Amino acid sequence: MSGSPVVEYTGVRELRGPLVVVEGVSGVGWDEFATIAVGSGERRHGLVLEVDRDLAVVQVLEDTAGMDRTRTRVAFSGAPLRVPVGAGWLGRVCDGRGEPADGGPPVLGATDAAVGGTPINPVRREPPNEPVLTGVAAVDVLTTLVRGQKLPVFSAAGLPHLELAVQIAAQAACGGEPFAVVFAGMGLTHADAAFVRAGLAERSAARDLVLLLNTADDPVIERLLTPRIALTVAEHLAFTEGRHVLVVMTDMTAYSEALREVSAARGEIPARRAYPGYLYSDLASLYERCGRIRGRPGSVTVLPVLTMPAGDITHPVPDLTGYITEGQIVLSAEAQAAGTYPPVDPLASLSRLMRKGAGAGRTRADHPDVAAQLIAALARSRQVRELADLIGRSALSPTDLRHLDLEDAFRERFLAQGMTESRSLDESLDRAWEVLLTLPRSQLGMLPADLLDARRPPPAGDADGAGTP
Repeated sequence: MSGSPVVEYTGVRELRGPLVVVEGVSGVGWDEFATIAVGSGERRHGLVLEVDRDLAVVQVLEDTAGMDRTRTRVAFSGAPLRVPVGAGWLGRVCDGRGEPADGGPPVLGATDAAVGGTPINPVRREPPNEPVLTGVAAVDVLTTLVRGQKLPVFSAAGLPHLELAVQIAAQAACGGEPFAVVFAGMGLTHADAAFVRAGLAERSAARDLVLLLNTADDPVIERLLTPRIALTVAEHLAFTEGRHVLVVMTDMTAYSEALREVSAARGEIPARRAYPGYLYSDLASLYERCGRIRGRPGSVTVLPVLTMPAGDITHPVPDLTGYITEGQIVLSAEAQAAGTYPPVDPLASLSRLMRKGAGAGRTRADHPDVAAQLIAALARSRQVRELADLIGRSALSPTDLRHLDLEDAFRERFLAQGMTESRSLDESLDRAWEVLLTLPRSQLGMLPADLLDARRPPPAGDADGAGTP
């Protein structure tokens, strides 16, 4: 394309919300990048959403506010939007379009890549099998995050999902291997954006963080671009430069609402809750960009965070996310009301790939057994608590009372953790053992006898350990 004349179209038929409808075009393709010259001399940018004969619908990244239909010129690049990629992104803070927000120069790279990404060949995908340790006990022990996995956080309004996302982004590591975090914030308030920048300042200064922040008053179209730029940067850092990259994306509900707004502006027929019918495939186009590739170094792990409107897990965004991803970390309003941070609900949370990344040679040999026994014990404790509400504590057996003690111990000695406290996996597992050993030995049947003997030998004359402290 070098040396070829730039054709500018002046036939703007309509300005509608974030969209410009241009007529009289030829040779323009879907997803093509466009430059829009406004009468004042300002230049804006856009992407082609739709082409119908000589009509092109362009979504303007900076919105159409202040534009005059008769004084607008549109030029098409002939190619999709591309961004520079490389280590130059590390340590930078940018807006949702990748423009510097830290006062520095534009981000440069030796090469560039299409923001839309390229699908990973399924036969070249390597199964995830190594952990990403977050320093958060509830995640590392009970819902272990595995390199190449997509594991969402389901939250609700008023719960500290942003605090948890920032803590994980600040503390995550891969056992000394080359590591980086790409944090994509969408629809954040300015106070939230300042909180994110402050919470990740140390990691940013160490040049292993990329920060993309789209605020609530930024153009809605920019919100659709933010996670795509984040994933494009992450893919290069992982598969070309050999880093293990964790991509934290919050809030995917804000992203989905932006998608709904653009769909409504295009006049598309709405589906569930007025979201477009292609919400599933659009979310999948983001989540499925994680993974590992055979013959290439590095990995991309995705941790999307989303708020469930009114706490409704059947809402389209969490519902469809659950179909695409490999488990979920669910935050609980009940735990939050009890003053516990992080307010993770262990019985509603699940990492389907945990067994691939936990155990001997990966975390610790006793990890899978301890996690399984702790979940089983908590499930029994919840049943006992419901029974106590019906018949009273005085009617419970001594073993049932031990289960109530276990629930309290779990919350106070294992789950509760400071927002800047990073726990090693050994400390987290030792705390899990401490909680489990509040139960009599007879209630720990999922743990191998040799593990139990190492932690608490059976008392003489009491084979099942019943009644031991």
